[in-house]
Amino acid sequence: MTEVIMSATLVTAGLGLACAILLVLADIFMGVKTNPIEAEVRDCLPGANCGACGFSGCDAYAKALAENPGTEANLCRPGGEATTAAICKILGVEAEAAQPLTAFVHCGGDCHKQVYKEIYQGLNSCAAAKMLYGGKGACLYGCLGCGDCATVCTNDAICIVDGVAKVDPRKCGGCGLCVAKCPNHVISLVPKAEKAVITCSNHEKGAVVRKECQNGCIGCMKCQKNCPAEAITVVNALATIDYDKCIGCGKCVADCPVGCLEMLNA
Repeated sequence: MTEVIMSATLVTAGLGLACAILLVLADIFMGVKTNPIEAEVRDCLPGANCGACGFSGCDAYAKALAENPGTEANLCRPGGEATTAAICKILGVEAEAAQPLTAFVHCGGDCHKQVYKEIYQGLNSCAAAKMLYGGKGACLYGCLGCGDCATVCTNDAICIVDGVAKVDPRKCGGCGLCVAKCPNHVISLVPKAEKAVITCSNHEKGAVVRKECQNGCIGCMKCQKNCPAEAITVVNALATIDYDKCIGCGKCVADCPVGCLEMLNA
């Protein structure tokens, strides 16, 4: 009996040793070699895997930085300047500061200002509301208010206030997940610097807009005519801001007759 046990033990040990040798050989001859620079860069990234850098995730961005010299090192919005500086030090390149961005909801049509066409009770989803009935508001361009953007925010920077999504720029990392999630496309990334923002996305004519929302842009072009930096243009009946030109003077905010422009103070 003892001999049988010893034989079984030796066979098991031999099989284990053989498997270990095979695994070592497989790692030597077939294993994927990791670029040490890629590993160092990956350790610098926050691991949000948000895709704001334009790559599928932190691993893909680290690989691109390590293997493609032309890849910009300042694309990680959540990591900010500290991450950029650390990556540039590893790569031995000069650090280029990335402009801090924050998400902003271009809709001011809350429950006090927008006209509601119906009361909806059902699946609380912006995507479902957009597909099934277009949203409860008369304005088809505004925030649907169900909070799909808040569900994907990794920094808890978005909440629903009076039926409209609001972003806290102090918490927002500028990853852009909410921008991609919004079915009505009312969210965009804007500079965190104190500059003007428009709280409307409606492209209809002013007379129509006034019937739908008290806060809607009527395309009067007053902001465009009075902007000292020529940073505002009215396109398809809606004011748009060129942030490369905006100096944050606030004149457009003071001149807007309907109050659909405000200053973003992060």
